Amino acid sequence: MTTSVARPKLAVIVANGITGDSRVQKTALAAARAGWDVMLIGQSVTKRQEHSWFGPVKVVRVPVVPHMKRRVAAQARRGGPRARLTQFGIKDRGTLHQVRAAHGTWVREQTAKIGWWGSSGVAAPAAASLKAWVRARRGVHKLRVKAYRWEERRKPEQQPTGDWRKDWPGLLDLDLAFGPVIEKFAPDVIHANDITAINLGAMAAARLRARGRKCAWLYDAHEYVAGVEWPNPLMTTAFPGVEKEFIHRADAVVTVSPEIAEVIRKDYGLAKTPLVVRNTPIRETIGTAGGRVSVRAACGLGDDVPLLVYSGWISSERGLGTAVEGLAQLPDYHLAIVAGKRSPELLRLLELAEETGVRDRIHVVPYVAQHEVADYLSTADLGLICSQRTINYELSLPTKTAEYLHAGLPIIASDVKTLSAFVREHGVGEVFVSGDADSFSEAVTRGIDKLAEMKAHITEPILTELSWEHQCEGLMELYTKISGVTPPTPRSDFSWGAVERVVTAEEEEPVVELERGWTPLGNTPIKLGLGPANYAGQLAAFAQAITRERADVSAEVVKHRTARTHDYPADVYVEGRALKNLDVQLEQVQRIVPRYTHLIADAFRPVFGGLNGDSIEGDLPALLNGGLKVALLAHGSEVRSPALHKKRNPYSLFLDAPEGYEEKLTVIADRNRRIAEESGLPVFVTTPDLLVDLPMAIWTPLVVDVDAWTCDRPVMERERPVVLHAPSARWTKGTDRILPVLEELHERGLIEFQLAEQVSWTKVREMVMEADIIIDQFAIGTYGTFACEGMAAGKPVVAYLDKEPIEASGVTPPIVNATPETLGSVIEALVADREGTRRLGAESAAFAREYHDGRATAAALDSFLTP
Repeated sequence: MTTSVARPKLAVIVANGITGDSRVQKTALAAARAGWDVMLIGQSVTKRQEHSWFGPVKVVRVPVVPHMKRRVAAQARRGGPRARLTQFGIKDRGTLHQVRAAHGTWVREQTAKIGWWGSSGVAAPAAASLKAWVRARRGVHKLRVKAYRWEERRKPEQQPTGDWRKDWPGLLDLDLAFGPVIEKFAPDVIHANDITAINLGAMAAARLRARGRKCAWLYDAHEYVAGVEWPNPLMTTAFPGVEKEFIHRADAVVTVSPEIAEVIRKDYGLAKTPLVVRNTPIRETIGTAGGRVSVRAACGLGDDVPLLVYSGWISSERGLGTAVEGLAQLPDYHLAIVAGKRSPELLRLLELAEETGVRDRIHVVPYVAQHEVADYLSTADLGLICSQRTINYELSLPTKTAEYLHAGLPIIASDVKTLSAFVREHGVGEVFVSGDADSFSEAVTRGIDKLAEMKAHITEPILTELSWEHQCEGLMELYTKISGVTPPTPRSDFSWGAVERVVTAEEEEPVVELERGWTPLGNTPIKLGLGPANYAGQLAAFAQAITRERADVSAEVVKHRTARTHDYPADVYVEGRALKNLDVQLEQVQRIVPRYTHLIADAFRPVFGGLNGDSIEGDLPALLNGGLKVALLAHGSEVRSPALHKKRNPYSLFLDAPEGYEEKLTVIADRNRRIAEESGLPVFVTTPDLLVDLPMAIWTPLVVDVDAWTCDRPVMERERPVVLHAPSARWTKGTDRILPVLEELHERGLIEFQLAEQVSWTKVREMVMEADIIIDQFAIGTYGTFACEGMAAGKPVVAYLDKEPIEASGVTPPIVNATPETLGSVIEALVADREGTRRLGAESAAFAREYHDGRATAAALDSFLTP
């Protein structure tokens, strides 16, 4: 019998979206590795609480509603006695719009009455009186609106009060949102990251202590708060104020550099100097990407092109404009900007690049996962740090310093104090005058000339000191010191290369995985991603078939899930609503581009969510520039031309489509066929009829688990054979055309007809096993998954088949071809020739095993799945 030992709990909290904040991610992972039960809590950009798993770390993102911010703003709007008179009944701009709408409605109703009464002649005096009343009310309304606007213009901007609760009430809103989640988790230690979390950590710990729960907390100062040039004057007073109030309550303080640690100690008279934990790369993961990630490849540049790279947050203080201007003097050089999103400052830089004529040599490329940054950057030549002279940049060594050095890149650094001293002392770069484009270009030229010499100075001691494994040792010791608890054992199943997996908010533990049956993504020459639709579980079936036949392929299946989709096996499920969030979209970029060598994108849906539009077309540049081989996989309506289908098929499903459906699908199908034609990528289809719409495509037959569908129950032994029809939607299967025929045969006693609608997949499977004859579709002209499953079960299948696509596939299935007009006689013939029908069932099973057990599909994909 084994005893389970509870792990101590750690809450890592940060008031941002978490994605892209490598420091908090690495902190959480390091603590989990050391044996802590870790919850990473951040801010949601939606109105819902979002749950996910980041390796062994629970991730919770909470929505923050600006209740206190609105309250303080409303109090500021009230003004004095005059304001209460001029703004009577109008408390804010929203109320003003409502008042104007109500007045407009009243005026429209009254003027309509004037028209009615005036035209009657009899009520003309009343109409004239009403017209005067309307004019009077209009005048009063205009005066009221004018008074409100006059008062609004006279109101001064909110001035700092020195009270952070009034100056920046959003901090109180954060506590209202984060506090209950932290306290429910009841951690032993709270790690509060950055200034906007200091009050959260302090108050949550105090409330837990009030309940008798021992809880320690530490404050992680990511910067020298008093030295930041905050964009809002209210932040300039609020943030130092909240830090001053709570920093002495912390059980420990941590920061990012020795210089900032000493300044903080002196400013607040702390008894102990804060522990320094630099934000450095995870050394264990460097070199594990195996060439899968490359900033040079993302730019589409050859090895002979000199490439500068900037990686990190983009703001005016980062001084990147100097590099853009300096690039004009370096005509052979290109600049890669690694950016998570197109911020206003990035757009300003790109405009500057246009003005200086260097836009064609600047490449904006996506982030990669935090553990792959060094490998990603390593294909550039020089790393840039162009910081302007602000207190924080003078006092600290930027995170990028360690990232560049672990990537093997010498640094072109501005002459801010700490950074320039480090670069000069160790000989790992060149220094230029901050803000001077001429000095920058000269430093780059010197750097390229001395490249080999500077790379030789990036020594083992430097890399060890600037590794996260080394930096986090003191932090793990600090957790134990302030809490008095030590984790029982480190985790044995830990990986620094964790990728976040989104789950539903109701899940409190990791999702129990459905049986995958394929080789999970790993150390194979070909790393295949499949996603994101996974209709009828076909991508899962493809992954099983491919990895069963190919030992050199491992696979990862991703499914974008909505409330209307079934849960088929996958490695990663991403909620559809979450894909609207930029953070989640960027996570998909990080999951796919650095980790896959090949991608099968099905249904022409975007694999990055809505990041680049509503089709795969927008994602293709990033995928291809990232070095992935991409193939497109079509299932049906996303490429099927309604007009062409109706022209060749007298029973076309589009003849019975719901109103507006054909028009909507025409737009989508036309776009997707254009993408297939113009992209030049390999195109595959799962059903033969799509070869007519996409002549360049290769048929990759639908895959079913033939062994699981094998049925030993003999067919055609009952006096009344059971005939089964199971439409997912009647109009797509032509059900209403064939139903009268089947019902008439049932009434005659020739067959026992069963119609399976709105029943579970498990129930349908049971019904197939018990059936004698399967009736598939009479509206598409091909056969689908249900027919394949029926054939695998050894059941004769009847359907309408269009000869043209069957001939295009080069394979004729043993399906009895019928039309709605001939179905009755076909069924009668099958019942009359029972022995022949049994042979047909056996032929169907053999056909399913030959073409639909996955071997034929894997063979069809061989030409794509090459290194």
